[in-house]
Amino acid sequence: MRTLNQIELRVQLLSGSILNPRMNGPTFRALLGQDRPLIGTIVGIPSLENVEILSRVGFDWLFVDLEHSAISTGFAQNILQVAGNRVHVVARLANGSELEIKRALDIGCDGVIVPFVNTRGDAEQAVRFSKYPPMGTRSVGVARAHGYGPGFKEYVDSANETTALIVQIEHRDGVSNLEEILEVKGIDAVLIGPYDLSASMNLMGQVSHPDVQAAIGRIREACKDRRIPYGLFGVTSDACQSELEQGAGFVIVGVDSIHLHNGAAASLRPLADWVSTHGQTYRAQRNK
Repeated sequence: MRTLNQIELRVQLLSGSILNPRMNGPTFRALLGQDRPLIGTIVGIPSLENVEILSRVGFDWLFVDLEHSAISTGFAQNILQVAGNRVHVVARLANGSELEIKRALDIGCDGVIVPFVNTRGDAEQAVRFSKYPPMGTRSVGVARAHGYGPGFKEYVDSANETTALIVQIEHRDGVSNLEEILEVKGIDAVLIGPYDLSASMNLMGQVSHPDVQAAIGRIREACKDRRIPYGLFGVTSDACQSELEQGAGFVIVGVDSIHLHNGAAASLRPLADWVSTHGQTYRAQRNK
């Protein structure tokens, strides 16, 4: 005879809630529209142990970087499996192609970030590839997002409303075409990319330059006017807090590699300073 727990387990499996546990709570897309900003960090090192640690820290979401890292779509799926229901996972894609978008959504990402959206056409294509008909042309398959089959209908019926599409404005052309881009229905949020934006303005890395800041400010105000959440990356908590004070709906603080470096350096520094200051006394003490 089956126990109650076995029956509940089977019901959860058939509904897809075990294979896609975040189906049981607010979606990342829904949280984007709420009053509390979302705080995330970047995963760029292909290490499941790192992901497991970061997922337990308390971040609202993990930004899995498929553009500037060695992480593959398959490894991104492993990240989702390790993160479980502790944290939302959104993938920044290598590009806005149909293949990149559907693979990331099929493995169960809560949303995708499409880089270098520079025109209205780019934005319309991103919507088309990320939404099932009739809103778009996303092809239908059976993968992890669909509970490998048992959760197929529930996922397909709700995916257009539950998965987030974030477009990244990170080029001067995107700023020039900003108003047309933001008119496209289906965009849930905007990620501002200050570093590539500065490069496109021949001011590589000079994100504090007045011209770069003016372009960033234009994106901020355009998003606010249309009540579209926007966000930025900051290396430090102070940088992110400054953006939150200006109205950012979400921020990305640091990168896993920076967290690792800073944590290790913070542990080493006082000991190295002590050795530098007390080295002679230490040697004398040892030689007594």
